[in-house]
Amino acid sequence: MNKGRNKMIIEGSNVWRGPQIDYRSDGLHVLSAAAITEIDEAIAHLRALGQVDFPDITPRSFPLPKLGPYFTALGQELRRGRGFLLLRGLPHGRYSADDLARIYFGIGVHIGRPIPQSYNGELLGHVMDISDIERHGRGYRGGGGQDMHTDSCDVVALLCLRAARSGGASRIASAAAVHNHLFRERPGLFKTLYGEYVFRRIEKDAEYGTGELVKRVVIFSSGSGEFSCNIQTNYPRRAVTAGDSVMTKQQVEALDELQRVASSPEFHLDMSIGEGDIQFLNNRVLLHGRTDYDDWPEIARRRHMMRLWLRIPAWPQMPANQTMHSAADHALWLERRKPFMELPSCNLAEMIERQAVKKC
Repeated sequence: MNKGRNKMIIEGSNVWRGPQIDYRSDGLHVLSAAAITEIDEAIAHLRALGQVDFPDITPRSFPLPKLGPYFTALGQELRRGRGFLLLRGLPHGRYSADDLARIYFGIGVHIGRPIPQSYNGELLGHVMDISDIERHGRGYRGGGGQDMHTDSCDVVALLCLRAARSGGASRIASAAAVHNHLFRERPGLFKTLYGEYVFRRIEKDAEYGTGELVKRVVIFSSGSGEFSCNIQTNYPRRAVTAGDSVMTKQQVEALDELQRVASSPEFHLDMSIGEGDIQFLNNRVLLHGRTDYDDWPEIARRRHMMRLWLRIPAWPQMPANQTMHSAADHALWLERRKPFMELPSCNLAEMIERQAVKKC
């Protein structure tokens, strides 16, 4: 934050507005032929070790002698820079879907530590529309557009395995730019976002974790010494529906205005993630969502993104009142994890089986 005239104004490279940014020049890295050769050697090394499960994919089992330091430094670049990177050039047609998942995870462990994403303990999430199979799943298991939000990690990454029939662009916005706008234009709502909201977690995440279902959370914070944002609009609304809390008119308006500003053409940036591309986002200072899309009816052809949640050890610890899931939750969730469950082939087989049962 600005140490001068007004300490509430955030300054730095991660304060930007979408129309000011061309991600193809400001945040695109195309892998060189030498880098791809190094990745090929790393996956060959991993295969030579036998059937290696995801928790055992490490910088040692997936060695990247020259690329590794680049990805390690990427964590700090995401923290200090624009907050996003699109990695392009991975020849996805050369690899099976399962090997592509291993490569993606192998790159991820050079950046940070993968953490589980739900009570199932998965270290690699599959973002696709299975709303015809799973009626009350979390947002990433549904189709269509998504509101702007953050996830429960330091860096969120997406690899595009299969694109939609049309649409489905990644939409991102600088939470810091939205913060500054609200401070100047809507100071009353701005102050509300630094106050506590009551969030209700997904019931099974709580049940198979620490048991803590309801949490008091702030949307904006500087408690770590740096600005951070945590916004998942459905969680406070779930708390109201369940009778855990009553939001004031000011709290509701603040959430709605944050969403409106972040989603507006003046602030957002749409990014096309092609098949084989990997997007990395600083989840603390960027909001993300997606545009609406038209998908294929067959599960095997549907839009399919693979998601990583990473913790970056070198970053300051998130304030406790902005963390939706704790290390204790993660440890308990991992006890439910099944070996190799993250492989796309295993995930697809499970979804096809569940769809067949649903039709019976």
